[in-house]
Amino acid sequence: MNKIYLVVSILGIWNIIVFCMYGIDKYKAKHNRQRISEKALLLVAAAMGGLGALLGMCAFRHKTKHIKFKIGVPLLLIINIAIVILAAVYFGG
Repeated sequence: MNKIYLVVSILGIWNIIVFCMYGIDKYKAKHNRQRISEKALLLVAAAMGGLGALLGMCAFRHKTKHIKFKIGVPLLLIINIAIVILAAVYFGG
């Protein structure tokens, strides 16, 4: 059971970081500062940060008109969830 809590905690912290990245990029966009690349934002979403990315998009209204984010981030979240389920089944969690 302790392994599950550790994994959930790590994923939670990671998704908070990803959420913050979307907020920081929105702030930078509004203030004409150097931005976080779209590639990096999608990469962190793919790296088990799909929930944080989707929540960040909604909360900050950021990248919501870009088709690769509009479709890509929810798809990455579904893939993230599938990976967690498969890992839980495979590792007996």
